[in-house]
Amino acid sequence: MGRVTERRKVLRIRDGAVSTRPDTLVAEEPLEIRLNGKPLAITMRTPGDDFALAAGFLVSEGVLATAADLRNIVYCAGATADGSNTYNVVDVHTASGVALPDFTLERNVYTTSSCGLCGKASLDAVRTTARWTIADTPPLRVTPELLAVLPDRLRAAQRVFDRTGGLHAAALFDEDGELLDTREDVGRHNAVDKLVGRALQSGALPLSRTILMVSGRASFELAQKAVMAGIPVLAAVSAPSSLAVDLAAETGLTLVGFLRGASMNVYAGEHRIALPEPAARG
Repeated sequence: MGRVTERRKVLRIRDGAVSTRPDTLVAEEPLEIRLNGKPLAITMRTPGDDFALAAGFLVSEGVLATAADLRNIVYCAGATADGSNTYNVVDVHTASGVALPDFTLERNVYTTSSCGLCGKASLDAVRTTARWTIADTPPLRVTPELLAVLPDRLRAAQRVFDRTGGLHAAALFDEDGELLDTREDVGRHNAVDKLVGRALQSGALPLSRTILMVSGRASFELAQKAVMAGIPVLAAVSAPSSLAVDLAAETGLTLVGFLRGASMNVYAGEHRIALPEPAARG
């Protein structure tokens, strides 16, 4: 099975001094996801947690919602001409009665490590496939002070990033800011899929009392994945996209961007932010 990191020789130039040295790089390999034997999608990912990645991807696609929907996931042998197993093809077998997607839709395309849910036939299809509403009753309440410490807690859990500097990370926290799980991947959407897939496998969906923290920007596909998993709060260290903000506003997701220390922007769902009384607003 592919390793998470690989070594490559590089020419290093520092202040005019030239040397050669080995460098540690994050591994990137294709993963083909099959559904009941039929090819569904190919994504570029960092090897590891492949079954969780496939399961989480299918939660985002609206195929899986509970552990009971999933019969098993296996690596496919004979994926190459000589019949060897590359561990780069997985087949997800659903339980009887689970509705399957239309394999002829435009969304069944190559997916890069940065584009997430490319090729969707329409945004409306994404918005209407959620199995749950964001139903944190009573609403989860988080303080700016709690949110401010999450990036450092996420960074401290990024083991592979320390060696490569080339991975995205996603983490789940409970409403008290305690780390529940964290995953790394060359693709930010893959890291979230791995988290959601592990939650599905353990029977923890919907994740209605959790906060999702991501190391990069908050794109539409990340907001959609949070909604599909029932997560009420998505926080990112960088900017959200306009479509992510629109989706958050429509679904009741709390979306926080530019979370850097005590500074942050709340783009939607501000009712979950516990501000001091009276709230100081500029």
